[in-house]
Order: sequence, then structure tokens, then C-alpha cells
Amino acid sequence: MITRSRFLQVLAGGAGALALAGCGDQKAADAGDESKKDAAAEPVAVRAAVLKGPTAMGLVKFMSEVDAGNLKDEDYSFRIVASADEVAPLISKSEVDIAAVPANLASVLYNKTSGAVRVIAVNTLGVLYICELGDTVSTVADLRGKTIFSAGKGATPEYALEYVLRANGLDPTTDVTIEWKSEHAECVAALAQDATAIAMLPQPFVTTAQAKNDQIRVALDLNQEWAAACEAEGRDGKLITGVAVVRSEFADAHPEAVDAFLGHYRESVEFVNANTDEAAALVGGYEIVPEAVAKKALPACNITFVDGADMKEQLGGYLEVLADQNADAVGGKLPGDDFYYGA
Repeated sequence: MITRSRFLQVLAGGAGALALAGCGDQKAADAGDESKKDAAAEPVAVRAAVLKGPTAMGLVKFMSEVDAGNLKDEDYSFRIVASADEVAPLISKSEVDIAAVPANLASVLYNKTSGAVRVIAVNTLGVLYICELGDTVSTVADLRGKTIFSAGKGATPEYALEYVLRANGLDPTTDVTIEWKSEHAECVAALAQDATAIAMLPQPFVTTAQAKNDQIRVALDLNQEWAAACEAEGRDGKLITGVAVVRSEFADAHPEAVDAFLGHYRESVEFVNANTDEAAALVGGYEIVPEAVAKKALPACNITFVDGADMKEQLGGYLEVLADQNADAVGGKLPGDDFYYGA
């Protein structure tokens, strides 16, 4: 038989064991919470690819802050590439998470990958200009019978030019001759070799060409001509050259990292548009174009930042115009609502 004193000893021992077990459980729970907090605080690797031109120019402040070690909320890295052809494989192979691409290519990638990419921002409006050495072109109608040199077949330059020509009563296949080149530098060279030639160039390459030959003049602004053509058709459309896209898988896994990227992106664009001299120095430092060229070109590069519902409205209208011309320009059909991140 257990005596009363022995019973109390056992009871006290059990209570102590329970207390120790409770402390152990609490410590384990606290350790688990701390582990979760550490995991949540771990920066996400965000890999971005940008095109050498206005899209990269709009990001220079962001990139410089990363390189200076001033942004540590996420682990950002950037690579600057020369052409859009280099970007698509990087996206498809998951070698980058965010990329700047031509606006229509974003739609094409969305359709080809069954929604594996989404657009997160419009970053560049119209940057295309018709240039010549003489003084023969003042309206789109003046292009009749001319030879136009341009790079960008199958992308915004081709579709924008064809839309503007048709809107002004010109057939791109019979009323003008369009010579497609692989690089903008070839178009500038064509101008130098033929005084009667016309070239369609984007900024900052217009300014680069003018720095080499001050006789080159801007005859037409395709941004204005596009807007006029849309207005004549009762559309409220803007010419959109570039956008930023994200891999859908990455966006689903790390929405906070995407939102952080967008916040820094907006700040960078605002800085670049408000501080031309400082931005030009950064552009030169990243060897996008020389600083002197950037200083002249930046005001004409139409660098912007539009996201959310406004992005969907503007980009959707632009893609609709392209699809009406040629469905292949957008990948066969207009993208679904899930294409527009945050809209």
C-alpha cells in the first residue's frame, strides 16, 4: 500500500516532469517559429534580363543601388542583352525570372507557353522615328515611293510602321520598299551611303546617328502618327514598345518579391525621368550608350512605368490593334485576363 507521504512524492515528481516537458515543448515551438521567421526573411533571388536601350536606361538607378549594396530586401541581379532574341530562351529555360521584352513578344510568349509568363509593367512607349538626310518627308504620305531601312522585323517596328502606312492610304508591300536589317547600325550606314534613303530608328540610336552625322534629321515621330491613326479609327491607343514580364511560376511562388521589384523599378524610372544628367552618367557607366548621347536621348526615349489596371487598359488596346492587323503578331490570339499581373 502506498502511504500518503509516498503518494505526494510521486505526484510532485509527475508534476515536475510535466512542467519540464511543457518547457521543452514550448522551446521547440519557439525554435520552430524562429526558423519560420528566418526562412521568411531570407532574400529571394530575383534574376532580370533587360535590353540594351530605353528599357535598360530606365533601370539604371535600380541597378546602381543594387551594385552599391543599398538594396537588400531581395537578392537582385541583372544582365543587359543586345536583342530580344536573347531574352526568350532565358525565360523558357528559367534562367531569368523577370525580363524586358517587346510588347508584342510578351503576348506571343504567353500564348506559346500556355500562360507561363505574365506582363508586370509597361516600361517604354513609342521610341520610333523616321529619319532622313534631306528634307523630303513631312507627312506619312511623303513616304510613297521611298526605300525605308529598318531593324525589327516581326516585332513592334514592323507592325507599327505597317499600321501607320495603311492608316495613311499606303500599302506597305507596293507603295514603299522596306529593307529589313538585323541591326540599327546597318540602317544608319544605309543613310550614309544613300542620300535619298529613309531610316526608321528608335532612340537612343537616333541620337547616336546624329552625333556621327548632324545632317540626319527626324522627319516623323511614329508615336504621334500612331496616336493620330488610332484617333481616326475611334480608338484611344498608345504605341507601346516595351514591357516587363515575369515567369508565372516565379510570380506565384514569390509575389512579395515581384511587388518589391516593381516598387524599385517605379522609383528608378521616376529618378531617370527627373534627373537627366545623373541618369545619363549611369547609362554611360553601364555602357548602354555613351553619357553624352544619353543626355540628349533620354528626354525622347519615352521611358515610363505603368502597372495594374492602367497597364491592362493601355497594353490591351495596343495588342488589339496589332491583332486586327495580323493575329500572328500577338501569338495567334489576344492574351487572357490572367496575362496582366496585378490588374
